Amino acid sequence: MRNRRRAPLLVLATLLGAFAAPPAAQADPPPGADAPELLVTGLAGGSGSTVGPDGALYVPEPVSGEVSRIDPDTGERTVVASCLPPQVLVGDAGGAMDVAFLDSTMYALTSMVSADVGGSAVTGVFRVEDDTCEVVADIGTWTIENPPPPDFDFFVPTGVPYAMEAYRDGFLVTDGHANRVLQVTLDGEVRTVLQLGNVVPLGLDLVDRTVHVALAGPVPHLPEDGQVVSFHVRSAEPELVASGGPLLIDVEAGRHALYALAQGDFPEGAPEGSPALPDTGQLLVADRDGGLDVVADGLDRPTSMEVVDGDAYVITYDGEIWRIEDLPGCRHR
Repeated sequence: MRNRRRAPLLVLATLLGAFAAPPAAQADPPPGADAPELLVTGLAGGSGSTVGPDGALYVPEPVSGEVSRIDPDTGERTVVASCLPPQVLVGDAGGAMDVAFLDSTMYALTSMVSADVGGSAVTGVFRVEDDTCEVVADIGTWTIENPPPPDFDFFVPTGVPYAMEAYRDGFLVTDGHANRVLQVTLDGEVRTVLQLGNVVPLGLDLVDRTVHVALAGPVPHLPEDGQVVSFHVRSAEPELVASGGPLLIDVEAGRHALYALAQGDFPEGAPEGSPALPDTGQLLVADRDGGLDVVADGLDRPTSMEVVDGDAYVITYDGEIWRIEDLPGCRHR
């Protein structure tokens, strides 16, 4: 989930069809997509990710409150921060959720670490420098003071911030519980950019001024409710780009294609916030008809992805990173 300068959405959408799989091949990986390759194991959980200014992957580890730098070629791991609040509801959700860079400075997003869930830390954005974490914005307190509409089933008062993207001199942040996208400044100001219904906004990506957001849809997160929408911050009128992923959790714009990540089939009767069933996740690519075609399946509860030089790097719930090379739409590398 990272901010990059690429072609505007109109050009991107025009090019999607050239790389979409034909209808007869939608059940199989499109030509050129290699089988997933295990790159990293042993992370303390998985959530968001970004690509740093040095070209390496940076991933938060929710259970431990650490951030690790991953060499995308070798998988070598180096812990670069250990000052974030650890997960309070171990084995559930929350902790260090995502990371992003402004220039060369790293920032991290935390969730479900405050007093309302038994913790004592701040739900919000931290500046991370020299293994020191300083609160930049207290999103949890702001959310308590500015709850979503009263007809929402809203029971975590500090919300559940999930993903962040660098935007101007601050960030865009999704809250999958309050169902909204926030703008957060380095001065600690928070405002609602987009209030949605019960659609569960999770991962997001930014292409020039266009924001793409993955919507998981309401429980039980059916494939038809998994959507990618786009909007501009100033107008905040979302438009449907593609749909058809079970528990859609992230979105990434490649060089000439738009990719989405589905965590997989939701367990029958499970409470909201539960992960999908193991080994049912999918990496998807948008087609010219507004659908999502399968690039790779059988992924184990993916949580985030990055697209780097035509390859996808997929982070999973239990702390693995998988590489999928030669994505459709990125073959002229």
